[in-house]
Formats: sequence, C-alpha cells, structure tokens
Amino acid sequence: MTVFVGLTGGIGAGKSEALAAFERLGAATLSTDRVAHDLLDDDEVRSALIGRWGEGIAPNGTVDRDRVGEIVFADRGELEWLESVTHPRVGAHVLEWRRSLGPDVDVAVVEVPLLFEAAMEGAFDATVAVVADDALRDARLRARGQAGLEGREARQLDQAEKERRADHVIRNDASLQALESMVSELMSRLRAEKGP
Repeated sequence: MTVFVGLTGGIGAGKSEALAAFERLGAATLSTDRVAHDLLDDDEVRSALIGRWGEGIAPNGTVDRDRVGEIVFADRGELEWLESVTHPRVGAHVLEWRRSLGPDVDVAVVEVPLLFEAAMEGAFDATVAVVADDALRDARLRARGQAGLEGREARQLDQAEKERRADHVIRNDASLQALESMVSELMSRLRAEKGP
C-alpha cells in the first residue's frame, strides 16, 4: 500500500527542493502549483478567463500568466473566483494521479502550499511541513527576484502553526545535502510506519 503524503510549508522554506529530494529518493511526486500553472493552458479554463477578464488575458490564444497574477493579487475577489475555477480541477487531477500509481510505489508525495488552510490534511496518510528561519526565507525569495516575505503570507498560516499541525517537520536552514539527508530519514520512517 502506498503512503500518501501531503507536503506543505511557508513561502521560501524549500517545499520544492524537498519535493525534488523525495523524488530523487524514490517517491512518486506531484506539485499542485505545477498542476494549477498547467491548467491555464486548458481550453475550458482559458475560455472562463476570457469570459471574466476579456480577450486581452489570452493574446494569441495563450493565457498571459503575468497579467493573471496582476489581477488576482490586486483583488481578493478575483483570486477567489480563479480558485473556484482551478481548485476543483486540481483536486480531480491529484485524485486521478493517485489512482494511477502502480503497486510498486510505496511513498507518494503531493506538494500543497495551502494544505492546512484548505483543510485538506484528511486526504493524506501523513503531512510534512518544511520550515526555515524567516531571514533565510526572505533572502531566498529575494535571490529568486521576488519581493521578500512582507505581505506575502497574508493567506497562509504562519510557519509555527504549520509546524504544530504537521505529522512530520523538516527544518531547512542548512545545505541541500542536509535537506536530502533529512528527507531520506523521513522516507525510512514513512516506509516503516506503513509496514509490510
């Protein structure tokens, strides 16, 4: 039986790096952010966006993701509308992906940034929160050319709350090698908890 794991954490804590480490160590992995990003190429979603925001949102038939970001981050109501279009499709994709896993997959990890905020923890056998020092998270965001932490976590629980709610916590304050070592230890624990 596959252990189905929900992976979350604060902005800039290293969720994507942790997900990549899980994959390198043999877990099946899926990023809901990537699924949501790819959904903007879906014909039905594109049509809904054009119906809501006009033809300019998809010049030459391709959704302008930067423009979508400008709209939804400036208006909470528009973000909620977009999520009402994408979230059910993301959920369906995750379910389909889970059903497609072969019997040889012992650990499957889904990165869900708003896992606790969306009350999705019950869909998983175990939850993992990736956390890191705030100053380090801020520096990581700035190194990626993004604004720092300030104002970015308004829709998210703070890290301490995510850490409190998670079944397992990965502290990502050191090197990628250290992160991979922690993920490897956690994989061993998850496999042991699963049993034969």
